[in-house]
Amino acid sequence: MKFELKNVTRRFGSNIAVDSVNIEIPQGQMVGIIGRSGAGKSTLLRMINRLADPSSGSIHFGGQEVSALRGKALRNWQRDCAMIFQQFNLVPRLDVLTNVLLGRLNHRPTALSILNIFTREERIMAIAALERLGIEQTALQPAGTLSGGQQQRVAIARALMQGPKMVLADEPIASLDPLNAKIVMDALKDINEREGITVITNLHTLDTARAYCERIIGMAKGRVVFDGTPDMLTSEAVSEIYGSDSHGAGIDESMTSTAIRIPGARPQAVAHPSGGIESLAPAGA
Repeated sequence: MKFELKNVTRRFGSNIAVDSVNIEIPQGQMVGIIGRSGAGKSTLLRMINRLADPSSGSIHFGGQEVSALRGKALRNWQRDCAMIFQQFNLVPRLDVLTNVLLGRLNHRPTALSILNIFTREERIMAIAALERLGIEQTALQPAGTLSGGQQQRVAIARALMQGPKMVLADEPIASLDPLNAKIVMDALKDINEREGITVITNLHTLDTARAYCERIIGMAKGRVVFDGTPDMLTSEAVSEIYGSDSHGAGIDESMTSTAIRIPGARPQAVAHPSGGIESLAPAGA
């Protein structure tokens, strides 16, 4: 099913965070969104998931206007459009298995959710999701005792439990070391390829976007300034995304803690954006 953003804008007072964005994504693409901190990447993903509403424009998926949904229909969309956050959004005191099972909340009656009653089939699904991500041995540990990389894999397992039609990942590897970053990106790519699920992820490094995404969207000052394949991402395009000070700066992404080295991938000597990670706090899992 096709996903579309039509002239989507988001304002915060006089500040325009996302400015007249038009994007069309066919089912099953792996899309990376890149840009400086403050470019509007996180705001864009939050609008897609409806954690934030567009100030104007509309969002569509499979012929349905997502931006007009309310009540149960909106909850169903947030079930179908799973969100993975930079800071995991797990419940630290609950065990890993229960955190994963929380991905079923929008599939079941409210009373059962309140009583924390999950079926045998749901528990089997949760264990299978953890096994797929190689962390089944942590099932009974409190989520807060896990490493950052393990917690992000638990968050991905929870997203899988939603049975999503689309997965959004907001800087999913920004706080991870290179090994765990690769494990997480491999997991997202596997979901995209095995289930044919559309994956849209904000990324802080160009090498990672090139290695994993068939399509890259570059944002600057709230606008889409690049939309194409990794091979089309020239130094001139990078300069437009990150600003003229990035052109020829010679900053190799291998200097960053989250750069991923993929066997067989050609090295890139392009500039890494200066500045920190986007800091819009998530409004819930």
